[in-house]
Amino acid sequence: MLQYKSIVFYQSSKINYNIHSSDSFYFYYFVANIKIIQMNPVEYFPIVTEDGEVIGKASRTECHTGTFLLHPVIHLHVFNSQGELYLQKRAMDKDIQPGKWDTSVGGHVDYGEETVIALKREVKEELGIIDFKPTFLQRYKFVSDREAELVHSYYTIYDGTIQPDPIEISEGKFWTITDIENQLGQNVFTPNFESEYIRVIKGLKFEV
Repeated sequence: MLQYKSIVFYQSSKINYNIHSSDSFYFYYFVANIKIIQMNPVEYFPIVTEDGEVIGKASRTECHTGTFLLHPVIHLHVFNSQGELYLQKRAMDKDIQPGKWDTSVGGHVDYGEETVIALKREVKEELGIIDFKPTFLQRYKFVSDREAELVHSYYTIYDGTIQPDPIEISEGKFWTITDIENQLGQNVFTPNFESEYIRVIKGLKFEV
């Protein structure tokens, strides 16, 4: 229920309303065939030093348009007990590397958010996983042709149900290490994943 204190006019090819003025009135309304567009608020990321110290903030757009403002992200590599690695295929409408196979989970740390909280949030949002035990691997700087990220990399061993977000992820599956290595350099994976695979994942030893 909305309150108005002015004359309200609405016209369309199908509907013509002329609501005459009064000092104050209430009314309910329903308009068919009108698409309501919800404006998304601006998303801000922290700007950090290579040691992770927050020194400012910038919008997602600013961070992804060649400014190379260093901002933190989280990566989680999800292995099953057979040693296979789950990868997600990025949706075609993503602004960076659409349609490429990528890290199990990857996402930005929001301004004012702790890294571990961001990790849990992204894992739940992207794969529907709530109960998991992350192990920290490494923190490093990654620079692509349009942005600079401070990557916080983790892994977990997980044999439960995975429910990938259909908006963010077009598909997901477990890969053998052999299959991954056979596809490196073939424009199948994101450059970020290939770089991290070689830097962090290749040769990783863990107990299952």
